[in-house]
Amino acid sequence: MDDMLQLQMRVKRLEAVQAMLLHVGRLSCTTYDLDEFLAATHEAVGRILYAANFYVALYDAADSTIRFVYLVDEVDPPEDPARRFPLRSADESPTAWVILKGEPLNLTAAERAQHDWRAAAWQIGTPAAHWIGMPLRLSDGKILGALVIQSYNEDRIYTDEDVALFGQIADHISTTLEKLTATQRLEEAITERTRQLECEVADRRKSEELQRGLYEIAAQSATDATLEDVYRTVHDVTSRLLYARNFFIMQHHDVEQEFSFPYFVDAFDEPYRPDQRFPIWRGPTSYVVRTRQPQLLDPARRAQLVLDGEIQGAVGHQGFSSWMGAPMIVAERVYGVIVVQSYDPAIRHSADDLALLAYMATHVASALSRRDADVQLREAAERLNRRNEELTKTLSQLHDTQDELVRQEKLASLGGLVAGIAHEINTPLGICVTATTHMQDQSRIWRKWYDVGAFDAIRTKAMLDELDIALRILDNNTRRGAELVRSFKQVAVDQSSGQRRTFDLAEYLDEIVLSLKPNLKHAPCSVQVECRAGIWMDSFPGALSQVVTNLIMNALLHAFAGRKGGSIHVQGNLDGDNVVLKVSDDGVGMPACDLKRLFDPFFTTKRGSGGTGLGAHIVFNQVTNVLGGTIRVVSAPGSGLQVQMRLPRTLGTPATAG
Repeated sequence: MDDMLQLQMRVKRLEAVQAMLLHVGRLSCTTYDLDEFLAATHEAVGRILYAANFYVALYDAADSTIRFVYLVDEVDPPEDPARRFPLRSADESPTAWVILKGEPLNLTAAERAQHDWRAAAWQIGTPAAHWIGMPLRLSDGKILGALVIQSYNEDRIYTDEDVALFGQIADHISTTLEKLTATQRLEEAITERTRQLECEVADRRKSEELQRGLYEIAAQSATDATLEDVYRTVHDVTSRLLYARNFFIMQHHDVEQEFSFPYFVDAFDEPYRPDQRFPIWRGPTSYVVRTRQPQLLDPARRAQLVLDGEIQGAVGHQGFSSWMGAPMIVAERVYGVIVVQSYDPAIRHSADDLALLAYMATHVASALSRRDADVQLREAAERLNRRNEELTKTLSQLHDTQDELVRQEKLASLGGLVAGIAHEINTPLGICVTATTHMQDQSRIWRKWYDVGAFDAIRTKAMLDELDIALRILDNNTRRGAELVRSFKQVAVDQSSGQRRTFDLAEYLDEIVLSLKPNLKHAPCSVQVECRAGIWMDSFPGALSQVVTNLIMNALLHAFAGRKGGSIHVQGNLDGDNVVLKVSDDGVGMPACDLKRLFDPFFTTKRGSGGTGLGAHIVFNQVTNVLGGTIRVVSAPGSGLQVQMRLPRTLGTPATAG
């Protein structure tokens, strides 16, 4: 009779187990909430087994951690389902043993006490009178976790049949949990991916906003906008990217060891004047300058920096909840610091905010540096333009002065020529006048002789001889005067008219030297012309006259100082289509330092003796610009000076090198 009763009770229990498993199966099809499913499973298990103390631990092999996703206990408090505990060894606890070994574990209090369990950091549960743990195994054999029931009452010990039923329940729950956890993992993965996508979108938007803002700053810094407008744009861009209600820019003046606040916006402190300078003190901002690194401070870190002696007292409101400063560095120089701070405890800046501010500071520094360079370049250009205008004005005045001096030099030269020629003509004219006067006196005597009839053969012969002598004197001196006048007229016309004509070089050189005869009469040297007749030139004889005249006069003035005598040679030779004209002397020569400056305007070694320093400069301009030739000078101290010119015979044909 007892056996029948026990059989009936076992049948009813098996039917209850079957009903519970069917109920659990239906739950798996109707709910996707893990907490709801485990709570319903716990309730169903409690109808078959003593399950006042019941928990489920899920294992994550990726990081070797477990979570107590469901825990109901009469003694121990529940755990946070999201908290993860490291799982290192099977000897840490019975739960660790079931999960890592993958085998069921049935322990009484005595059996548990006999095992040398290593104390795990998370093993804080109260020892039970009877503890049963079943592994939750996935379809591929991997361990999902552990299902545990336990009893703290010695009167409620589980039987072998209870253990077997609990194992069947664990196998059935494993299948359902595999589906639920897979769904949950998928949902978590979708949620995580959605969060990542949202972060990526947010980061992309922030990056686009940052690039747009940096472009605005760069574009504005390249215009004529004021620095305050540029700083205001920097503040606006920063505010669009992070909390920047309290914002200022410190400019570092490293040479003076001072700093200023060209832009300052703060909820508590009044702004400083942009031109106001302050000596550098050991505050948070100067700490950024010294370290050359972006800094993120909260009250605790600021206090620690004060204790470390890195910073001291600072000006301004100190009740910030977070403070960020990023250096603006250009070419190893700290241009300044951008500072953002929050006084609201609910708003604290992060390391990402600091990285963003540092990135902005770098680009703002580059933009401001380019702006400073542009401003300096414009100022330099303005100074250069003003200097050019001054130089142009000075050069114009110099040209006017030079033209005036050249004109005066020409007039003085022409005046000297006129005076010299007048003096030379005066001699033959005086002789002619004297001869004429003598003949007039003799004519009166001869008339008296004629009137008294005193002419005889002797007196007649004497009269004829006297007339012959007088006529020769008059003829010679008249011819001499006419030659001087012709030479003077030709040279003077050439020098004043500047007309181009064809002339014989030899004849013209003789005329030039003849026109200088008054100057050469008392000179300590002689002038010799060597040029064969028949070298015809089609050029400007006036310019050539001025060149030869100036070279001879320069030689007279400079070459024979301190010497008793010397010679000047003027040589003209034909070389193809060119004429090689040399004017040389055997005088004192010229040192190399003076030879380099020979053709410079107003350079002279006779400044105190009336020299203007324009003679050689005029020669250079006339040879190269008017006569179309080249000029070269050779000299050395004590070896005289030679000026060699290569001129085209016909103007317009370039002079060839030779």
